[in-house]
Amino acid sequence: MRFAFYGRVSTEDHQDPVTSRARQRAQAEALVAGSGRIVAEFFDVGESRVLPWSRRTQAAALVLAMADPDRAFDAIVVGEYERAFYGNQFSLMAPLFEHYGVQLWLPEAGGRVDFQAEGHERLMAELGMQSKREITRTRIRVRTAMAAQVSVQGRYLGGRPPYGYRLVDAGPHPNRAHAAWGRRAHRLEPDPATAEIVKWMFGRRLAGHSLARITRALNDMDIPCPSAADPQRNAHRSAARWTLTTVRAILANPRYTGHEVWNRQPSAYDLIDTSNTGLGHRQIQRWSLPEDWVISERPAHEALVSQSDFVAVQGIRAPSGRSNRTYRLAGLLRCGSCHRRLESCWSGNRAAYRCRHGHTSASHADPQRPKNLYVGEDHLMARLPALYLLLTGEPVGRAPGVEEIIGYLRARHIDLVYDRVRGALRADVSGATPVVVDRQAG
Repeated sequence: MRFAFYGRVSTEDHQDPVTSRARQRAQAEALVAGSGRIVAEFFDVGESRVLPWSRRTQAAALVLAMADPDRAFDAIVVGEYERAFYGNQFSLMAPLFEHYGVQLWLPEAGGRVDFQAEGHERLMAELGMQSKREITRTRIRVRTAMAAQVSVQGRYLGGRPPYGYRLVDAGPHPNRAHAAWGRRAHRLEPDPATAEIVKWMFGRRLAGHSLARITRALNDMDIPCPSAADPQRNAHRSAARWTLTTVRAILANPRYTGHEVWNRQPSAYDLIDTSNTGLGHRQIQRWSLPEDWVISERPAHEALVSQSDFVAVQGIRAPSGRSNRTYRLAGLLRCGSCHRRLESCWSGNRAAYRCRHGHTSASHADPQRPKNLYVGEDHLMARLPALYLLLTGEPVGRAPGVEEIIGYLRARHIDLVYDRVRGALRADVSGATPVVVDRQAG
């Protein structure tokens, strides 16, 4: 028989890909000895087992090769089950192997996997759960250890140092094995070039300056923003100027009090496609709530702001009275001139929406910029029934209430575009002709 060998090594294994491949290949060759020979190889490097085959480079190539009637192999051999499958991945792939008439050989099955045998099916399910449990157990163990290292030891666990700090050597790595390999520990130290800027920002905020005023002052003074001050660690950012988001993030970072903090932005996993769970999950990072943060018991580095001042800054909020304001069309509206998303605002004691065409209060206005667009929410709401009738084709008089129409638009991800010149409101439906309600139709 002609076999295609499939193997995989992930970055989490801390293994040499060459050594790992050689070991897996040797196990595969021992398994098929006397039954055939390996004529093709597909080996993924740096791919996690949790990824489905369609998202692994070499596994996806192997699936394409299977579909070729003139393929060079009759069966697939894997050196270890965990290198190929995770969770329910085998049950998703088995019908594909059967469809193309390709055998699967595994050491755990003692050779060929019988897709119809109940014993083999049970074995594959148990191995899949064991593979998933191994990842889950490792993840829990690592997170628990990292939380203890921060809380008890105040250890710096990696990542970009916060603006205002730089990394310095802190001696041999605490783990003796890592220390023997020459790895060093690091800690945070105030950066002479940027630490004073952070202190100034906290001082301005405590003096009552708004975030926009602080941001505008930083830009006016031509102070390099964090991505410009450390371009090597921020190659993914524009390094253009200070923004409100950047200033807000710095003033909300508790590490400036001298304590090490971990788990402010933990990893989460979202389904790529809820209608096709076989595609697996994508890893994202979300901001966590303060009660989920892990903070060192003692100061771990020099503080740039006292704890009392930091807490005082967090207590500074926008003027009261805005929390009860409701914007029912928030997130649905775009500007007909520049196609930017309209901002919610309060104008004339009522809900409204505006577009400043890219201008923010953190920068000086460009005299060539078009006038701000303002449109009242009630002005737009009056046009929604007519727009809904045009979208759905329902008979006149059958339109539901505006709240129901808004729910309809959100559920179908339909954007509303307002054209100030024509006074027209149109619905942007992907792949369809825009539906327009103008002044006359309104």
